Amino acid sequence: MYHPTTRVLTVLELLQSRQRITGPELAERLEVNIRTARRYITMLQDLGLPIEAERGRYGAYRLRPGFKLPPLMFTEEEALAITLGLLATRRLGLVVAAPTIEGALVKLERVLPPPLRERVNAVQAALIMEFRYAQAAPASHIILDLSTAVQEQRRIWLRYRNWAGTLSERECDPYALVYLSGYWYLVAFCHLRAGLRLFRLDRILALELRDTSFEAPKDLDAIAFVNQALAQTPGTWRIEVVLKTSLEEAKQRVPSYSQLSEHPEGVLMYSHHDDLDYIARSLISLALPFRVLQPPELKTRLEQIAHELLQSIAQ
Repeated sequence: MYHPTTRVLTVLELLQSRQRITGPELAERLEVNIRTARRYITMLQDLGLPIEAERGRYGAYRLRPGFKLPPLMFTEEEALAITLGLLATRRLGLVVAAPTIEGALVKLERVLPPPLRERVNAVQAALIMEFRYAQAAPASHIILDLSTAVQEQRRIWLRYRNWAGTLSERECDPYALVYLSGYWYLVAFCHLRAGLRLFRLDRILALELRDTSFEAPKDLDAIAFVNQALAQTPGTWRIEVVLKTSLEEAKQRVPSYSQLSEHPEGVLMYSHHDDLDYIARSLISLALPFRVLQPPELKTRLEQIAHELLQSIAQ
C-alpha cells in the first residue's frame, strides 16, 4: 500500500509528534511486521538521527529530548493551524515588527509541498478576521517576559506610566495576561498599593523578573476583573445608560469596557470613556432600546447622529 520511502518518512513524522512509540504500535501504523518497523528505525539512525530505543517488554522509541529536526514536516491540519496562528498574531499586534510575521509565513511556505502550499495560500487570501487590531501594541519582550513570570509564578519589578502620565516603580505578582478590546492587560497583585491592580502592557516602560515566588489565587476570574476595572477607570465622560433588555442579552452585546447590573427598567450600563462619539455609535449598533441617564451631552450627540441619518435617507 505504501512505498518504503513513504513509510520511513511516516516513522519520522510519528517520532516528531509523539514522545514515545512502541514497536508494535509503529508496526501497526505502518501496516508491516515488527522486524520491518525496526529496520526503518535503523535506517533513520544510520542517517544520524538520535533515535533512542528503550529495552524490555514495554520498550519504545523516541527522538532524543531537545533535538531540533530541520526541515519540519506538517500535516495539512498542522500547517493550517500554524498559518492561522501567525495571521492572528499579526492581527493582535503580538509582534510589533510586521516583517517578523511575514518572514515566518515565507519560511513555512518554503518547506510545504506544492499541493499543501496552495491550500494554505488560499486560506491566507480568503480569510478575513473581524476582531479589532491592537490599539497600542506592547513590545514583544514585555509579553514574553510576563508570560514567563505568570507561568513560573515569579514576582516582577516594573516601571509604569499610568493614564494620567504619572511614573511609578513597583513590585507585583503577575496573575494573568488578558487581551481585550484592542489592548493588552496584566492582572497582578501590586505590593505598592497592597491590592489587585490592572496594568496596560503598552504603558510598561521597564520590566525585570525577580527570584521571589508566589502562589496565584485559583478562583480569580481575570476577564471579569478587567471588565470591572475598566468600567471604573477615570475618563472624560461618566456614562450611565439603561438598556431595555435582560442581563444575559446585554452581556452578549455590550462591549467589554462597560459594567452591567440589573435595573428596574432592564440593565444599567456604566463606564467611563473619553470618546463620546464612539459611545453614541456603539449604543446605536447594539440594536436595543435604551435610555440615557448621563451625560446629557451623549443625548445631544445621539440626536445629531439621528438627524444625519435622516438626512442621508432623504437624499
